[in-house]
Amino acid sequence: MASANVGGRRPGAFVIYHNPRCSTSRKTLELLRDNGIEPTVIQYLKTPPSRAELATMIRDAGIDVRTAVRKRESLYDELGLADASDDELLDAMAEHPILIERPFVVTPKGTRLARPIDNVREIL
Repeated sequence: MASANVGGRRPGAFVIYHNPRCSTSRKTLELLRDNGIEPTVIQYLKTPPSRAELATMIRDAGIDVRTAVRKRESLYDELGLADASDDELLDAMAEHPILIERPFVVTPKGTRLARPIDNVREIL
């Protein structure tokens, strides 16, 4: 019978905003599981965070909005986001979640963008 407390950690207290097609995202999920954590997995392309949730994650991760944008995504150039303001970037990411850099990990100890993956170790 599975314990309600995995490794002493509350279920649901750990969240990864995941894209299964991304190797960094897959490796981050593996890191969490290797540390006894079975996170809530949110496939953000299917269930994107709201603009407000996105802004909170970015703030809590201690990064700026531009760091949270996938600049290599073709849509970034198509939408002319190189000179966009933070508000315009947040609007674009909320409307087009493919523009969100991945993966974000949220734990009781904080939020991190797992680029590099080792950033996540700080909040385990």
